[in-house]
Amino acid sequence: MQPPVAISIAGSDSSSGAGIQADLKTFTRFGVYALTVVTCVVAEVPGIVSSIHAIDKETIRKQIELGLDHFPICVVKTGMLYSAEVVDMVGDTLEALEPRYRPMVVLDPVMIATSGDPLIQPDALERYLSRLFPLATVVTPNLDEASVLLNRPLKSVDEMRDAAVELYQKFGVPFLLKGGHLRLAKAIDFLADRDGVRTFSEPCHQGVTTHGTGCTYSAAIAANLALNRPLAESIAVAKQYISEAIQKSFRWDWNGRTVFALRH
Repeated sequence: MQPPVAISIAGSDSSSGAGIQADLKTFTRFGVYALTVVTCVVAEVPGIVSSIHAIDKETIRKQIELGLDHFPICVVKTGMLYSAEVVDMVGDTLEALEPRYRPMVVLDPVMIATSGDPLIQPDALERYLSRLFPLATVVTPNLDEASVLLNRPLKSVDEMRDAAVELYQKFGVPFLLKGGHLRLAKAIDFLADRDGVRTFSEPCHQGVTTHGTGCTYSAAIAANLALNRPLAESIAVAKQYISEAIQKSFRWDWNGRTVFALRH
């Protein structure tokens, strides 16, 4: 049997903790063949984004079109798209496909790094909402990203649950709102879709400064969708996977600081 094929459209992380590097490791872990489309080259380490170099739009387009022409891609996972013109180009490419050949789309709206650094140009946000959200199988914002989408802070589990429902109702596609940034005893996420609201919970591992958890989690969801699991089951498997990856993180003490990396 040939493995299913998924494609990651995202930035390159020089520390290999997030972006396409995290997606490659995650897809491979689940037995899914991974293609990549590099949108940006990011010089970063956990907690520091030094520079972002955007790849030109036509090179990004050619990467996507060649992949779609030569591989049976069943899932597209997007990460850091960075600019409005890239968001539009990805939207144009997906919309041009016949519906029966259009892959599922796991949309990770990468906007803000854990360090607080912006990962999207200001004019790109509106294009995300109008062009890509309608194409999504699921959108996977964290608390900071959901706060941007709703223009208000989210500080509690109850506010999170209400926000997930509001986002689903506003955009008409399933939303998985991730609550790890609350730093509670349990990392609680809410999926809001036509079946209502479902909760996914795993213990929150204290004392681990993670990098790339959002990329890895959404890539794991994409991989399980590629394996023909339903959305809720894909999220449940991915939630357990990311929890174990955090719990078993690599750790180095180097130059006076502690560095963690997920164990895939």
